[in-house]
Amino acid sequence: MERPPNLAAAIDLAAEALIDVLDTAASRHNLGVSPTQLRVLSLIMIHPDTNVNRLADLLDVVPSSASRLCDRLEAVGLLRRVADPRDRREVRLVPTVAAETLLRKLKERRHQAVQAVLDRMPNRAQHELLLALVAFGQAAATPQTGTDATARTA
Repeated sequence: MERPPNLAAAIDLAAEALIDVLDTAASRHNLGVSPTQLRVLSLIMIHPDTNVNRLADLLDVVPSSASRLCDRLEAVGLLRRVADPRDRREVRLVPTVAAETLLRKLKERRHQAVQAVLDRMPNRAQHELLLALVAFGQAAATPQTGTDATARTA
């Protein structure tokens, strides 16, 4: 089967549409935190042993900027700094229950927004999209060997 000539462009447009749907779901509800602060909380949830330096690396910012972000989140009760039990000199960033609740509600809103779009698609298209997304995820997770990716399509 030959690849459609504009597949990459179509994926790019679909990704932009998806980002718009997700952002709209978040912005419709006053969450009280910025998108950057939501990103910080999400990263800390994904990487539970994160300290300010690790967070700075993940955000690709200087540690002082990451620390200021944490200060703001701590001030509104979404983040705590706690001593690492293994090394009391190390300070870990821990989301509060309020942060976990906020992220859970945001995820639910985003899922509902995406489901609303999916509901406007025929069932067959939904199924094909599911299969394509699974295949795309598997291909993206597979390490590329030394051969050029274009050589495989020939």
